[in-house]
Amino acid sequence: MRPSASLLSTASFGGSNRFSWNLVSDFRQMWSYAFFQHGFEAGTVVAIVGGVIGYFVVLRRTAFAGHALSHIGFAGAAGAVVLGVDPIYGLLVFCLGAGAVIGALGQRLASRDTVIGIVLAFSLGLGALFLSLYNGNDANEAVSILFGEILGVSGSDVILTLVIGIVALASVAVMYRPLLFASVDEAVAEARRVPVRALSIAFMLALGLAVAVAVQVVGVLLIFALLVTPAATAARVTASPGPAIAVSVAVALGATWLGLAVSWYSNYPVSFFITTIAFGAYVLVRLVPWVLALFNRAADTAPA
Repeated sequence: MRPSASLLSTASFGGSNRFSWNLVSDFRQMWSYAFFQHGFEAGTVVAIVGGVIGYFVVLRRTAFAGHALSHIGFAGAAGAVVLGVDPIYGLLVFCLGAGAVIGALGQRLASRDTVIGIVLAFSLGLGALFLSLYNGNDANEAVSILFGEILGVSGSDVILTLVIGIVALASVAVMYRPLLFASVDEAVAEARRVPVRALSIAFMLALGLAVAVAVQVVGVLLIFALLVTPAATAARVTASPGPAIAVSVAVALGATWLGLAVSWYSNYPVSFFITTIAFGAYVLVRLVPWVLALFNRAADTAPA
């Protein structure tokens, strides 16, 4: 799932690259390496999927459920490593299975946070066990799954990510209107004979797909960066569903692209820059209204 050390060394991707104002030239240098192209392509797909599905995660208040799926997916990925299978397949199986169960809980999910928390801890322990069974210990594999390794995405991973992303987005597009209705007011939607339980399961399956593809970019522990933070930022900008989804996708894309670009000049992990930029955007939209209110208050109290 990641390029060899010699490849990374040859690419000189990191602190040895100096910033220049000729950004077009710098980008051409970045793009000359296949692993950067693959990371950019996979990151773009994940950002779009995360921005769209993340909006409904925030609207339905299921952020904790998404976090749970990422930890459960970690156990699946680690198990796949033991079996000699690509970790993304383990992620898919465990995320989809857990997503179906969590979706079936419906509104009862809110009263079962403690149980989900216990399952999270068990899943991480199970993942650690699987990794220990893989040649005794493989710290690099664990770090890759936990924190993501976008520059380790291969061409085949990009294709698989694209296929999964299309399936996830298509499923959301098909159920968009009833899902939006049920997300805003589940009780009224159920009274109008909207299949709330089936929608909940279908959405959690789509979320499971989104988690599975996002893990390889930002990892299990940083999954909120692309699934929740952009959508939470968009919710502060507009309440309209269409524009909010567009803003969410834009923030996710901006964080991913800028994170990749900044990492060209640094030795620090790409996932660090992606999460930091996304967090910075959220802090900005929280501070702007406060600053404006402070400014208006000062203007009102100023002597004529």
